[in-house]
Amino acid sequence: MTTPQHKIGSGFGARSTADDVLSGIDLSGSTAIVTGGYSGLGLETTRALAGAGARVVVPARRRAAAQEAVEGIDGVVTDDLDLADLESVRGFAERFLASGRKVDIVINNAGVMACPETRVGPGWEAQFATNHLGHYALINHLWPAIARGGARVVAVSSGAHGITGVRWDDVQFERGYDRWQAYGQAKTANVLFAVQLDALGRDAGVRAFAVHPGSILTPLQRHLAKTEMVDAGWIDENGNPTDPTFKTPGQGAATQVWAATSPQLAGMGGVYCEDCDIAEPAGDGSEGGVHAHATDPEQAARLWALSADLTGVDVFAAAT
Repeated sequence: MTTPQHKIGSGFGARSTADDVLSGIDLSGSTAIVTGGYSGLGLETTRALAGAGARVVVPARRRAAAQEAVEGIDGVVTDDLDLADLESVRGFAERFLASGRKVDIVINNAGVMACPETRVGPGWEAQFATNHLGHYALINHLWPAIARGGARVVAVSSGAHGITGVRWDDVQFERGYDRWQAYGQAKTANVLFAVQLDALGRDAGVRAFAVHPGSILTPLQRHLAKTEMVDAGWIDENGNPTDPTFKTPGQGAATQVWAATSPQLAGMGGVYCEDCDIAEPAGDGSEGGVHAHATDPEQAARLWALSADLTGVDVFAAAT
């Protein structure tokens, strides 16, 4: 079986920055939505896209904090959005659609990692609900604007997708919670989402990508104890980075910005990217790459159906 998961020789790499990959690209007249675009990699993504001329909408659960973070960046506006609350997701989408604007780029950047067991909505596990289901509902609700713009949709995943596939017999971790297994499942879901969205949306000119930004110290680690990060070799006792493979926030934002804007990806989609290139399939014991369970089209379709059932929204089913 052939796979599109092969490097294309982009000319960029692990140390490229978001500004590097946008060099020579003019986004004037385009509109981007970046969830969580006010902190960590999201803020670097917002700055880079706005710097290239895009109008950037940053929907945020903590809108006041978002407004403060993006203050002074021309072309950026904020709005309210709590991905763990489907009514909030619907409300944001309705406000955006009412503006009549199209969308050229959506970057599903917001997320939580390795949090204590938390239940949201009707009892959903919070990492699956926030990282995947909220974004799934958002894209479906925004579809008219996304299709009108022939947008690229980027799902920010992680190398942690290699921890586990979707636990079909216990997606909500009702039989015992493990925060890293839950994170791994959510990150696999992000990749599968991109695979299926690309398959469903390409006839409308919409293409989807999943990305691994790399390892970066950002507020995403807020649920991890300092001792845990020291023991993992990420930081020293003073909080300074010690792992030479870690990226700066600007380098970490590069792959999602590249996937969202690069002309090198024209006519492509449904792939997982890392280090500003399409990733190779993961090999036994090798670093990086994408695992087969995250790109399987049958599992992608199964996850889409489950997500539609849980959230009650599926714009593609309504169109048939």
